[in-house]
Order: sequence, then structure tokens, then C-alpha cells
Amino acid sequence: MLKTNEKRLVQFSLECKPGHPFAGNRLNVDHLGKPFQLPGIGGITLNIQAGDSVYGWVGDHIEPGVSCKWGDKRNENPNQSFQILACAGNEAVVTSGKAKGARGVVLGHHGGSEHLIIDFDKKTKEKLSYEDTIRLVAVGMGLEITTHPEIRIVNLAPSLLKKMGIRAERKTGKLIVPVAAKIPSECMGSGIGATNTSIGDYDIMTSDWKTVIENKMDKMRFGDFVALMDQDNRFGRAHRKGAVTIGIVIHSDCRNSGHGPGVTTLLSCGNGEIEPVIDPAANIADVLKIGNCREKK
Repeated sequence: MLKTNEKRLVQFSLECKPGHPFAGNRLNVDHLGKPFQLPGIGGITLNIQAGDSVYGWVGDHIEPGVSCKWGDKRNENPNQSFQILACAGNEAVVTSGKAKGARGVVLGHHGGSEHLIIDFDKKTKEKLSYEDTIRLVAVGMGLEITTHPEIRIVNLAPSLLKKMGIRAERKTGKLIVPVAAKIPSECMGSGIGATNTSIGDYDIMTSDWKTVIENKMDKMRFGDFVALMDQDNRFGRAHRKGAVTIGIVIHSDCRNSGHGPGVTTLLSCGNGEIEPVIDPAANIADVLKIGNCREKK
């Protein structure tokens, strides 16, 4: 069992509301020069959830589940502190309206829209309104694995960390982390260079489908844990040989140049202290039995 500082972490009670879907008032142009106008970020997304494929939807930057925020100023408090403090795996509960009492789980956060994405079952989403409030206990900021202080953890609830199947290899001391895919560094696009990995996400570029197939990225799902190879997210998002970052996939494929499925950072090392191993079931839906795994119970 991994030793952490969980007992000393601060817990905050936070509130949010579902954010309306955003539809731009102009055409976009994809990486092949083709104009498009499609559903995009935000909203209570009724038919897409954790565990579903990130590909094939008639949409762009689709956020599964319920896209949440607090207040109208996306980049200012209280929404900014809400985004930073809430972590993947935190539990959420609806506190008003027809869905009052329903429980969900935080998947991660999406930069640009500054939305926190929460997974609820379909019946709950059908009852939710955009005026309903959702409360969550935010805990995870400052989480450390005390035996591996060189590995930085962000956006990750200790309860989820315990269930990801992570273990320390006895001989090398490396953390063995199950992931659904290993992403080559050259595929990382929009969001790279950001100096704060405790908020937002960055995108896996999918414009070169041959590279997608070669690296077995064509099976990616919402909620997948993925390894971003040679990507150092300890102090910003940067390329570094030997670095490894573990993230969670939080939005769909995209058509714009430099974009693709979005990833929220969870763990990162600079010198190979993390060793990712492929496991097709390395997904928050499979681990916590949420998303489309509710239907399989």
C-alpha cells in the first residue's frame, strides 16, 4: 500500500452549478481547412459518459457528464479557486431540485471553458436543471506519496489514488502505473507550455491518424488514465526526455489544428520514476464503477 500524507490534507466544502453549453456564433476551420460548426463545450451532456469512446461524436471538445462552474467570471474567484481545489475522484452530491441527493464523481477540469466535469448517471442528468446546486468535498491538493517525494501529484483525490492499481516496484523503487495508452511527446498540443498544471488540461493531437493507430490511441475513452511520455508536468507542461506524466482524459476528440482529446494532469516525474504499464481497464469508470460501467453492474 502506498504511504501518503492523506490524513493531513485540508478538506473544503464547495458548491457549483451546471454550465450551459457554449455554441460559437461563427464557423471554425479544421486542420484540413474544412469549415465546421458543431456542439462543443459545456452543458448537461445526456448521452455521453465516462467509459465511452472519445471518437466518433458529431461534436468538438465535448465534455462528458455535467460541466460545472461557479459564477460568470471563468478566470476569477470563486470559480478559479473552485477549479484548483476540486480533484478527480472527489464525490459530489446534488443539493437542490428534482435530482436532490444524487451522487456523482469528479472526472477533471477543462481549460479554456474552466469547467469542472462531474460524472452522474443518466437518470440524474435528465432531472438536473441549470439552476441546481451541486456540493462536493474537495480534497487532494498537496497530496504526496511520502516514499516518492520527487513525484508531483495534482488534481487527484487520495481515494482515487488508492484504487488506480499503482504499486512500487521492489527492486527499482519505481511506481508501476496502469494506463490505457502511452502517448508520445510529439502528440501533445494545445495547452503545452502552461505554467500551472493544477488547473485546466492539454490536448493529445490526433490530426495524424497513422500516428494514432501506431501508438494504439484509437481506443481512447473518456476517463482513461494515460501516460504522456517525455512530458514533465511538475512545474508546468514541458518536454523532457525520461519524464512521465499520468493524466485522465476529460474531453472528446477535436477538429482544430493542435487539438484532440484533453488530459488533466494527475502525477508527474522528471527522471523516469514512473513506469507505465498498459491495461485496457485503466479508466475511472472501470475503477470506481461509474459512467457506462453502472449499466454493466
